[in-house]
Amino acid sequence: MDRRAFVAAALGAGFLPAVARAQEADASADELIAPILAETGAPALAGAVVTRDGFAWLGAGGVRRAGGTDKVTVEDQWHLGSNTKAMTAALYARLVEQGRARWGAGTGELFPKLKTDPAWSGTTIQQFMAHRAGLSDKGLIDSAWLIAAQTDPRPLPDQRRAFVAKALGAKPGLASGTYEYANADYVLAGAAIERASGLDWESAIRAELFSPLGIEGAGFGAPDGDQPWGHLNGVAVDPMQLGADNPAAMGPAGTVHMSLQDYARFLRVFLTDGGELLQPSSVATLTTPWGGQPNAYALGWGTLERRQWANGPVLTHSGSNNRWMAVAMVAPARGLAFVTVSNDRAKGEKATQALLLKLIDRFARA
Repeated sequence: MDRRAFVAAALGAGFLPAVARAQEADASADELIAPILAETGAPALAGAVVTRDGFAWLGAGGVRRAGGTDKVTVEDQWHLGSNTKAMTAALYARLVEQGRARWGAGTGELFPKLKTDPAWSGTTIQQFMAHRAGLSDKGLIDSAWLIAAQTDPRPLPDQRRAFVAKALGAKPGLASGTYEYANADYVLAGAAIERASGLDWESAIRAELFSPLGIEGAGFGAPDGDQPWGHLNGVAVDPMQLGADNPAAMGPAGTVHMSLQDYARFLRVFLTDGGELLQPSSVATLTTPWGGQPNAYALGWGTLERRQWANGPVLTHSGSNNRWMAVAMVAPARGLAFVTVSNDRAKGEKATQALLLKLIDRFARA
């Protein structure tokens, strides 16, 4: 899974013209995507320019499996990796609005029956979701745990609770307030959601996020069936193979897959000040950089200072399980979001960045 907090891209100035709504692949898709595939060698690449009520651009190119002939489509599903974190944070915000959770809740309130080290006293849920709590993946999400967790027979909430007990049973690895991007923070947030909702994280996010947004095709782990496969070292990885994704216990930190159409439904929450899902105050909490610092991580999102083309700040994140790549960039004030995805990490990282910059250049040109 990608350990970088966000994509810190320096984007040029310009403005975005009015755009037409698009529900099918744009006629320019091959023109934009084919050269990037040829240059990077990525098996497939897809992307979208999302507006408040539709698409300005939608395209896909390449094959579902390297060496094969089965081409990807704009309806295919893509593993979002760490871009799941923004969904977990939004789910917690939804529970806050319902009175089932609270901003500012400390570890004692989040996990009242767990024995925790006193040093965690006063550390809040926001600090964990902003990667400022002092928690680190070191000693928690290591090779031994990753292997053991793949075959752990316990229910996922039990696995996550045991993970949190180990994490909070020891002293923080870093001083409180220090930034360190850690998947462990969001495993903990998922466990807090499970206690607050009474549901496993997977059921909670379906009930409180996916269903209200009309997202019906989302799932967890590598997409299976007639879908693209992720690639490791250039080789397609069977989604049914053990280890095709990170352990399911890491779900809240990054195992969601969905189509671009469904991902657009989530991104529009941040283009419409919460839409029908969240109150504007909740969106502000989720998207305000920690301590008001420019270019700092917020809750599930990285932030970039004002960009002229965006008419304001930009939200951004990248995600990968080392077999897939996803990048999202959201300009709330402009009402536009850019998404690029690939079914390969190493080659896909270059491909997604190249397409992202092309789309921004095309739609930001005066």
